[in-house]
Amino acid sequence: MRVADAVRRVVLVAYDDAQILDIACPSGALDAANRFGAAPPYAIGLATATGRGVLSSAGIGVGGGQRLADVPARPDTLMVVGGIGHERAAVDGELVRQVRRLATGARRVAAVCTGVFVLAAAGLVDQRRVTTHWRYGAELAARHPAVAVDPAPLYVRDGHVYTSAGVTSALDLTLALVEDDHGPALARAVARELVTYLHRPADQAQISMFLAAPPSGDRLVRDLLGYVSGHLADDLGPRALAARAGVSTRHLTRLFARHLGTTPARAVRAARTEGAAHLVRSSGLTLAAIARRCGFRSAETLRQAFLEHYGATGDTIRRMPDMPRARPRAERQTPGP
Repeated sequence: MRVADAVRRVVLVAYDDAQILDIACPSGALDAANRFGAAPPYAIGLATATGRGVLSSAGIGVGGGQRLADVPARPDTLMVVGGIGHERAAVDGELVRQVRRLATGARRVAAVCTGVFVLAAAGLVDQRRVTTHWRYGAELAARHPAVAVDPAPLYVRDGHVYTSAGVTSALDLTLALVEDDHGPALARAVARELVTYLHRPADQAQISMFLAAPPSGDRLVRDLLGYVSGHLADDLGPRALAARAGVSTRHLTRLFARHLGTTPARAVRAARTEGAAHLVRSSGLTLAAIARRCGFRSAETLRQAFLEHYGATGDTIRRMPDMPRARPRAERQTPGP
């Protein structure tokens, strides 16, 4: 922050059909930070190309907008929100020009979800690593080959540019900004106030939110499966999982057999394989990079896992119109990871 500034001026750039949570999560978290003593405080403003409010994709209007051309240069933070209206926003010449103008003097620039398409249209993320909602990663990479798109993490920082995945990850990103500005104590206070995690790490995989983990009536097994899906690259061996759950490896094996009909190792391998399949379909990452992200020793090991789990190669999975279905368990032969 510039020494002369009495506040940290935050400009949220919005447009019609923006995702209302992309506006509410950052503004709500920054408002909470102010109430818990952020010094200097945040001055939060909404700006649009016309100066009028916007109609969110939920049909709820958000007013109080300022015309982008009237926003003074050199804001502390410029943040472009996402939503299904990003297509029109990214080809709105005036909006893109004003975003480029404000970004030039901003201390940091951020985009939530598909808001990164606007940053890309303005040429602000060429040669930078960014993320976006997993569904749009491949499209962003195809449209903007100079941008290094990584659709796996919840959020990414590359220099002074921050980008995040979809919707509620805006909260994770904003908590990270608060922590950068004011330290972890204030960020924790905000997280407690908002009754949310403090905070999911940037490199936690987006795919953890929709892996098809088998349902379980046992809370310990269910919690472990949730942990596995969010930490695919970690040590997920039976001993590590048993230690996390506070039980013996023998008892862990019995629980998985009773509630899932499989072993901990096979459950972990299935989660890693599903996670890798989602990344194959939603990103331009190489098979070797995907293998590392999902805890496989090599690209060849991942190829074997795809054949065992889906009966298909990575290239075939990438071309499929929908996620493949797993083969029946009886047909699989599962070596180690």
